[in-house]
Amino acid sequence: MINWTNLDKLDSFKKLEKLKNSVAPLKELLGGDGGAQRVADYSAPMATGLTYNYAAKQVNEEVLDVLQELADEAQLIDKYEALYNGEVINTGEKRLVLHHMTRGLLGEHVIVNGEDKRTFYLEQQNRIIQFSKKVHSGEIAGENGPFKNVVQIGIGGSDLGPRAIYLALENYARQKDMLRMKAYFISNVDPDDAYGVLSGLDLSETLFVLVSKSGTTLETLTNETLVRNMLKDAKLDPSKHMIAVTSKTSPLANSKDYLDSFYIDDYIGGRYSSTSAVGGAILSLAFGGFLFDRFLQGAAAQDSQAKERDIRKNPTLLDALIGIYERNVLGYATTAVLPYAQGLSRFPAHLQQADMESNGKSVNRFGEPVSYKTGPVLFGEPGTNGQHSFYQLLHQGTDIIPLQFIGFSNNQGNLDFDVKGSTSRAKLCANLAAQIVAFACGKEDENPNKRFDGGRPSSLIYGDKFTPEALGSLLSHYENKIMFQGFAWNLNSFDQEGVQLGKVLATKVLGGECTGALKAFSDLLIK
Repeated sequence: MINWTNLDKLDSFKKLEKLKNSVAPLKELLGGDGGAQRVADYSAPMATGLTYNYAAKQVNEEVLDVLQELADEAQLIDKYEALYNGEVINTGEKRLVLHHMTRGLLGEHVIVNGEDKRTFYLEQQNRIIQFSKKVHSGEIAGENGPFKNVVQIGIGGSDLGPRAIYLALENYARQKDMLRMKAYFISNVDPDDAYGVLSGLDLSETLFVLVSKSGTTLETLTNETLVRNMLKDAKLDPSKHMIAVTSKTSPLANSKDYLDSFYIDDYIGGRYSSTSAVGGAILSLAFGGFLFDRFLQGAAAQDSQAKERDIRKNPTLLDALIGIYERNVLGYATTAVLPYAQGLSRFPAHLQQADMESNGKSVNRFGEPVSYKTGPVLFGEPGTNGQHSFYQLLHQGTDIIPLQFIGFSNNQGNLDFDVKGSTSRAKLCANLAAQIVAFACGKEDENPNKRFDGGRPSSLIYGDKFTPEALGSLLSHYENKIMFQGFAWNLNSFDQEGVQLGKVLATKVLGGECTGALKAFSDLLIK
């Protein structure tokens, strides 16, 4: 039987709190001859050739043992099994949580109203692949010839994840001669967003993917209308230039206004929808179904590893538990994801939504206030750009911010060259290695302005080459890390009531129903 218990009620958490000052300083752990051995020992293989290294984290064997106790007492793996076997885990909306099924079957087939959900997701994936093949062959084309561009119109999870994944795989696909269509994204209701994308495109060669599960998302429908008007102004038929990704019950489903409709359901949350039709449509159009399937295989492999109960063999669970230790015992309020891979330039933005929308909660899954800290603030940028931006605060600021680096030994493309005795890639990796040690060990100096205290923890996810499988593994790792932390905090990580209030008030403004401060602020802005 599963028990849903607040973190501070667990005996293992009380035991963990007592270990706050039990770990030697990082400069001692990583310094001297023992440092290299710690780097070798504090490492856990991930799926698809990646490795999670936590040598620069403030943990020792005693802390790890208690984290294992916490995982067991909080029944984190049991709750994961309940989720993928179809129990109602999203208690706020009384829904199942099935995004794992879009890339594989971890447990039982889940039947809802007589429909096998794994079969449903596979059917939509296969329909998308067949549609994409017809577009690539020219069987489905615009009035003036083949489609060369694809533009996704969506916001939130309908934009951030698919955009991050497209950018991550674009150079890989180009290198492998698998870039079928150039992809673009329109999300912001600010018309300058759409103008910036569309002003440089030939609309007659452009296919649009409208993504809205409900079919009522205000920003998305506003941008759709803008696009339709531009198509009409160009003497083009919008219905021959648009497809929809939506639910079967939405007003967009089976509409003659679209070339075709592909379906998702209420069991796929927006921020977890990149492996569903939400990401599948634009990514299959851009790269072909084969590349998208390789991405799904990477996610499925990491999902499967996340079932392991031994935290030392489950890097996703271990990463989540170390995050709990840092947030709730060491008191760190912020974390950063720092990919030393240009393809991951928008990946931190996607993780920001996934994490902060999921675990930015102050009540537990029963609606009761919690008395401990929950989800951290998350941010990030690619290295080495970040080093010339906010790393100053990370190194010498008053707050300690745990870091997670991501790095690869080889390029996606074949461009690399030697400058002053080392290649561009070697310079990138050297910077990454240097930052980990600099943050952990610091530097003594008589000049306080040049002194680095160190003691700034980080972890590293690394691999040989950034492939579609590696990207899928990364996506799954972070999605499941968020899930495990939400379970530990006893939160419902799968609703997002916090995004609703602003929408409601904006509707009142547009309907002329606002008064007081709301009207005063709107009068300042709306002319």
